[in-house]
Amino acid sequence: MREAVIVEAVRTPVGKRDGGLSGTHAADLSAVVLEALVERTGIDPVVVDDVVWGCVSQVGDQSSNIGRYAVLAAGWPESIPGTTVNRACGSSQQALDFAAQAVMSGQQDVVVAGGVEVMSRVPLGSARATGMPYGPKVLARYRDFSFNQGISAERIAEKWGFTRTQLDEYAVLSHERAAAAQDSGAFDAQITPVESTGADEGVRRGSTVDRLAALKPAFADDGVIHAGNSSQISDGAAALLVTTPEKARELGLTPLVRYRAGAVVGADPVLMLTGPIPATEKVLRKAGVCLADVGVFEVNEAFAPIPLAWLAETGADPALMNPLGGAIALGHPLGASGAVLATRMIHHMRAHGLRYGLQTMCEGGGTANATVLELLGV
Repeated sequence: MREAVIVEAVRTPVGKRDGGLSGTHAADLSAVVLEALVERTGIDPVVVDDVVWGCVSQVGDQSSNIGRYAVLAAGWPESIPGTTVNRACGSSQQALDFAAQAVMSGQQDVVVAGGVEVMSRVPLGSARATGMPYGPKVLARYRDFSFNQGISAERIAEKWGFTRTQLDEYAVLSHERAAAAQDSGAFDAQITPVESTGADEGVRRGSTVDRLAALKPAFADDGVIHAGNSSQISDGAAALLVTTPEKARELGLTPLVRYRAGAVVGADPVLMLTGPIPATEKVLRKAGVCLADVGVFEVNEAFAPIPLAWLAETGADPALMNPLGGAIALGHPLGASGAVLATRMIHHMRAHGLRYGLQTMCEGGGTANATVLELLGV
């Protein structure tokens, strides 16, 4: 089987709700990163066999195959197709998996993977506004559980015994790490600006546990989950160029990382957000890599209990998980987040000479993706 490599990874800044990106249509925001791929690699877009694009709320501005309209908005040739993937929060990580699989199988040679979500314009839950997706049989199977991720996060906190103070301490750490990363220029090379917006907007400098203690629980009167220890509603896009080592040489490109393995799992849809734990085990086994060999972990911070439960179960080094902050500080533009995490991780691996990176994403409905990338050229 052929190898798949990533030769470029780029993202927009992640905008806060009603912030600097909120006036940009999802197709146009997608076009920004597609155009940046061309600028950074010098490729002729005509060589791209497909664009696989993640997006969760596929209604309104993001309806009717936003992946295709992203291609057209970028001014790429009409001959280039595009498709849109929805695996909830892991949509663009799944897009990367699909792109790698297409390349490795020999069906395609050059594929762009990425995603977009402009939650300011297409609010969370918009796709459910006119109906219930679960159906009576699913509801009966799970005793009419509401499939509310916030309630699931509360249950995870209870199961692993996390106090509100522990969750808030982790949230503060996310902001501190993200602020330090911004100050050090860690994000500069991976971000392509959008008009006047050149930096992630969600970082709250000076956040403290005492300040977070004043926030009301969001999902239960006596709960521990609130806006301050949850991921932010955000806008953003990201894209990665996937090909083979041989095609990269033909195009004059230098691979950044090798796609070592990808995995997807299903887990308890009531706890819902624990999938990254078995997904991590599965992808490490597929990659033939030990946990101790991995130099950075990106574990999406949908809610603070998720990465903390993952740490408790895997035994990974906490210093290696989300070292640049996560979605609590940097935001979670749903359909773009998998590609954002991959972009952030690839650039961090290169900056620090880390051979292996692992990213994993909890997802609505109780699924999870995990991906292992291997640094090249060191």
